[in-house]
Amino acid sequence: MIQKINFKIPELYLMKKYPNDLYYIGNTNLLQKTKISIVGSRTPNQYSRHMISQISSKLSQSNICIVSGGAMGIDAIAHQNAGYDNTIMVAGTGLDKRYPAVNKNMIQKIEEQGLVLSQFEAGVPSNRWNFPLRNELVVALGDILIVAYADINSGTMRSVEYALKMGKEVYVLPHRIGDSDGTNKLLENGKAKGIYDIDKFVSLFGYITPNATKDEFLEYCKNNPTYDEAILKYASKVFEYELNGKINIYNGVIQVCI
Repeated sequence: MIQKINFKIPELYLMKKYPNDLYYIGNTNLLQKTKISIVGSRTPNQYSRHMISQISSKLSQSNICIVSGGAMGIDAIAHQNAGYDNTIMVAGTGLDKRYPAVNKNMIQKIEEQGLVLSQFEAGVPSNRWNFPLRNELVVALGDILIVAYADINSGTMRSVEYALKMGKEVYVLPHRIGDSDGTNKLLENGKAKGIYDIDKFVSLFGYITPNATKDEFLEYCKNNPTYDEAILKYASKVFEYELNGKINIYNGVIQVCI
């Protein structure tokens, strides 16, 4: 059920303008936790997907809540690997819509177990001018900002501008020349710090508590591999898990359903 937040969130005073209204579905207790925001491309390379999967998981094991925007690519990987009960998604539409549709199952699980926030009342569609506002809110909620992958003129780099104006530290993954030129430029100009050792980075924010044994195949699927990639590596499990409703295949890409 969509509800309106009736208390102030201190972190949001760093925004250019505190939101007139905030709507939510889920567990607002997550707002009291230490939070880290993660953003990046909707079409990241495999290296970024793998690294953010590990970083999100290990931060969550350290009791840190992951904040992102619910989009395809890096956002979805961050939410899924944090665990649906330890993530905050900030929507760019009214909360009666699960956007993008490709992530509707994920969004529903965050509603049920985590927290979904929006500045937009029910009925507001995915207008392109909503997303800069959504991105500013994502950045404001986190103590720091992690940028996984960004081209120089991308919307992700606008999120970096918000973070720098708010005085937040920005961390990026180091990439090869020619990949993620936006984050490489931030490193070159001293505007961001690189994450070179995941465990060392996570230790800055908390102690990693190992989770119960995880399903190796489902963990693999959280990175949204292509159907062909998964068949090569886990042929029998692809069919088994699809039949059991644990995964589905959409446009040739595997998505986790549980």
